[in-house]
Amino acid sequence: MEQHPDLSDLPPDLPLPLQQSPEYARALEGLGLTVRRGQRERNGRISLSWQTQARRFGRFGTVELISRGPVAHRPQDLQDWLFHSRLLHSGRPVLLNPDGIARADLRRAGFWPLITPTSVALLRLGPVADMRSRMAQKWRNRLNRAQNAGLKLSRHTPDPSHWLFAADRAQARQKGYRSLPPALSLSFAKANPGKARIYEIRKDGDPLAAILILRHGVMATWQIGHITEKGRIFNAMNLALFSAMQELAEQGHHILDLGLLNTQDSPGLARFKLGTGARAHQLGGSWLRHNALAPLARRLPQRLAA
Repeated sequence: MEQHPDLSDLPPDLPLPLQQSPEYARALEGLGLTVRRGQRERNGRISLSWQTQARRFGRFGTVELISRGPVAHRPQDLQDWLFHSRLLHSGRPVLLNPDGIARADLRRAGFWPLITPTSVALLRLGPVADMRSRMAQKWRNRLNRAQNAGLKLSRHTPDPSHWLFAADRAQARQKGYRSLPPALSLSFAKANPGKARIYEIRKDGDPLAAILILRHGVMATWQIGHITEKGRIFNAMNLALFSAMQELAEQGHHILDLGLLNTQDSPGLARFKLGTGARAHQLGGSWLRHNALAPLARRLPQRLAA
């Protein structure tokens, strides 16, 4: 694998999730972290791509983390990576969060299940009329009310002093979850000029809602968002998100990743995301390939797999 690859040679139509994108690699390198990338070619064209980060993982020591990857045009290419994964990573432990690889195939390749699969909301972008038609009726009604409520939209390059970051950290403390570090978003913005943007909604000068969107290839990702109590009254988040959807579609992006769907702990947020017309897409869980565990993983009963 390459340690400092030329990230400009990836096919522009390969739908790379944030964690597998060149933009994300630049952001991590801006924080002093090492990112490695592997790729396979077919007919002179890159058909398979993956990025890894070195992470400490308990008593297993340093492992190679592959999050939301590998990414391929064809399922056969993912099978090719799986078959050769041990050689491709020189026998080193691999912590894999796959997308599109069957659990039975992972077990046969010696991967041990750790965490059960989660789902994300993926929103297809396109003409405004098409996006509106895919919205749930209640979501569309709230957007209409927001558009007629005299709200003001503004766009900003991420800045550590923007209220969104402080509000996100405060909300994380209150609800007991771990928020994404602002340093990553700020490094992304610095390393990829013009590809990180905050969409903010105000009324009478008061901040109501804001979301941070990161752009990468044909995809984009909702990184963080926050809405105030006053913002809920005016459905400000509907307007912020729809404004971002329109602009992203105009810029040529095809898919907006709205992040995890947590129907148990955050059912309201899950309904909001799916109300946009997004579809629930199940990821593959978390798996570890370690030489000591591989023989056991191959014999693990299917009912015990993640």
